[in-house]
Amino acid sequence: MGALIFYTGIYFLGYYTAHLLNQAVGRALIAHRRIAGLVLVLTVSMAHAYKIMTSSPPHDHGDGAGYALGLYVILPVTLIAIAVFFFSRMSDQDDDESPP
Repeated sequence: MGALIFYTGIYFLGYYTAHLLNQAVGRALIAHRRIAGLVLVLTVSMAHAYKIMTSSPPHDHGDGAGYALGLYVILPVTLIAIAVFFFSRMSDQDDDESPP
């Protein structure tokens, strides 16, 4: 649960950074803020996965690095990616159905 909250925070950090950058420049420098947030999540997740794979597991845990990688990196990033694509799709459908 903590990893999901962590990656959600990272997503919104990327999303709002792209938004603030667009506001500071005065034009749409980064057109897709949702994708910018997702790119930041993927970048941080690769660093996190590297850290999990290269460090030794704690002594009191019998689970391997693959279990930790799946639980703390792959699962939260997959859930965030699904949510981003779902809400992007819903937003596109709302734009298509609006009257002119």
